[in-house]
Amino acid sequence: MQPSYPGDNRQAWQHALWFASYLLLLAAMFHSAIAFMLHMWNNDDFTYCYLVPAIVAYLIWENKVRLRKAVTRPTWAGFGLILPGILFFWMGDLGGEYTLLYLSLWLIVVGLCLLHFGAEKLRVILFPILFSLTMFPLPAFINNRLSLNLKMISSFIGVEAMQWMGMSAYREGNVIDLGFTQLQVVDACNGLRYLLPLILMGLLVAYFSKLAMWQKIVLVLSSIPISILVNGLRIASVGLLYPIWGPQVAEGFFHDFSGWLIFMVSLGILLVELWLLKKIFPGAGDDSVAGRPGNGERAESKPKEEFGSQKPIAGEQGQAGGVKGLLPHAALALLLLAATAALSQGIEFREKIPINKALNQFPSQIGMWQARSQAMEQKIIDALDLDDYLMMDYRGDSGKNVNFYVAYYQTQRKGESIHSPASCMPGGGWKFKQSGKTTVTLSDNTSMPVNRAFMQKGESRQLSYYWFPMRGRILTNAYQMKIYNFWDALTRQRTDGALVRLVTPLYGDESVGSAEARLQAFMGDVVPVLNQFLPK
Repeated sequence: MQPSYPGDNRQAWQHALWFASYLLLLAAMFHSAIAFMLHMWNNDDFTYCYLVPAIVAYLIWENKVRLRKAVTRPTWAGFGLILPGILFFWMGDLGGEYTLLYLSLWLIVVGLCLLHFGAEKLRVILFPILFSLTMFPLPAFINNRLSLNLKMISSFIGVEAMQWMGMSAYREGNVIDLGFTQLQVVDACNGLRYLLPLILMGLLVAYFSKLAMWQKIVLVLSSIPISILVNGLRIASVGLLYPIWGPQVAEGFFHDFSGWLIFMVSLGILLVELWLLKKIFPGAGDDSVAGRPGNGERAESKPKEEFGSQKPIAGEQGQAGGVKGLLPHAALALLLLAATAALSQGIEFREKIPINKALNQFPSQIGMWQARSQAMEQKIIDALDLDDYLMMDYRGDSGKNVNFYVAYYQTQRKGESIHSPASCMPGGGWKFKQSGKTTVTLSDNTSMPVNRAFMQKGESRQLSYYWFPMRGRILTNAYQMKIYNFWDALTRQRTDGALVRLVTPLYGDESVGSAEARLQAFMGDVVPVLNQFLPK
């Protein structure tokens, strides 16, 4: 039996009151981030996140004996996590980045627990604490890039499997041509919604297994190729069954059932791998790993004097001493969070800066270039969250085109910021042959940095330039945008900006140098005109 001391209940109530206060302040600071996170959980790729809080709660409960016996010692070290957490809050809030807000919330909560309970208690539940990070959806740029790459890999494996089985199948990007029909490997088939849960399952299997650390690492890492391979075979099965059952094999019940089946098959392979690791390397496991089930029960049989730390805490601090020992730590944490919540709610750090002139007034003729306007679908405009845009095909006197696209944002906020073309341009089968940054000299002899990408899809080739005009700066990557959004929101109360993209096809056997000259000539004519529309 665990002894009970008079100060225990009182200290528990003190902690509960402090944490209730923290909870109210954190809700004020992170309500929009939490709402967006719950919205993202409804995405099929992240529905597994609903299970993570319950798993974390179970893992902590499973260690309740050891947690109760660990020494409670409030420490100022908690501010080593709380202060960076507050910094990330401002960077995420002003820079418009939800991932930084998620990391901020995690750091602050863990820091408060460290501040109240000390390092020994947190060490007992270190795995659940780290595992809780998996409840946060992946950053958009990682999710998009990972989804795209998984689609490409899965379609490649699917085509190879179909060809090995004697089918006539060819791949162009994420489109599989079977001759009698074409299959597109869409987001629903990218394997991401099975890969991430399988990695988490691998983590849990490794945690509860009696394996050596290197075996646990192998087990977790192997979940990645297993999931990708099985998903590729799933795509191959669609191609094989399509001539028999038609398009219903790629949609509806069969599609959902096959998705569930590949996860169960992948999990089965993972469990077989666990069995093989134990068979091939018997006795390699370390049964004394902290946090493993059973440690708490074994510890309870040890002499009570070794775990009498709760009583010395009460003896050292006493009932009143516990309050006094914790009061300065908790009061300072409460003050910092209250100030942050008040500033974030009471002060508007961004103003909406309107564009100088609406982009629909952009001239259709610039120098030798004559334009034909284009329009995007409303659902795409809504998804991009832009305030104004321009899309035109300009034709020069040589008869060759340059597509000109501008997207303008009056302010950039969480979930409402500029999308880099780097995350979507490789779609549809386009392969990057050359990409990087270059400097273009304009007609007035000024130099301007731009991103350059040369892409190919079958026999089609195109060259693209893109850049981000931001409040008098020309930026070339998303990380710069986030940093300057944070800084300018603080110092200038502005986060307005734009994306500018130029694309020209390479005609016939035209050289890249000729297309490059065309883009640079167009830039020399159009940039001075565009500068009249964008705020400085």
